[in-house]
Amino acid sequence: MQTETRRQQILTALQKSDSPISATALASQFKVSRQVIVGDIAILRASGNNISATPRGYLYTAEDDTQNSFGYIGVIACKHTASQLIEELYTVVDYGGCLIDVTIEHAIYGQISGSLAIHSRYDADLFVARVQEGEGKPLSDLTEGIHLHRIGCKDISAFLRIENALLKKGIALQK
Repeated sequence: MQTETRRQQILTALQKSDSPISATALASQFKVSRQVIVGDIAILRASGNNISATPRGYLYTAEDDTQNSFGYIGVIACKHTASQLIEELYTVVDYGGCLIDVTIEHAIYGQISGSLAIHSRYDADLFVARVQEGEGKPLSDLTEGIHLHRIGCKDISAFLRIENALLKKGIALQK
């Protein structure tokens, strides 16, 4: 299969999927290495396609899909220890939110964001398992635990419940 054909088929697969697709699954489907897929995704992104890397795989979204899929999106500043990570994630999803992404303010690079797309305890468990298995460290490790989350909810009242619960647990920072 020609490289351009494979890239177009990868893009089509991502556009048709409602959930993330892992690089490993794409590599198996197209009979290439995972690294080839990572390179293809980089080229597709550079060509202007809105492809996010989430903990569960790649996800295609139209420019305004994130805003349209939630009634309200708010930002919460948080700080917690490594042992509180799962508590933070569970609190957000248990109160009806989705952790869209995480952002830190890095001294050298400025703002750095990472897509999360954590909608459920299952997603949270997968994310924490990857951290515990040594696949990487949370961005907040670079900022002594301080980070921002964009949280998508049904409405502002759901967001305020999440924010209040995180404040009570000592995870959200006071405004």
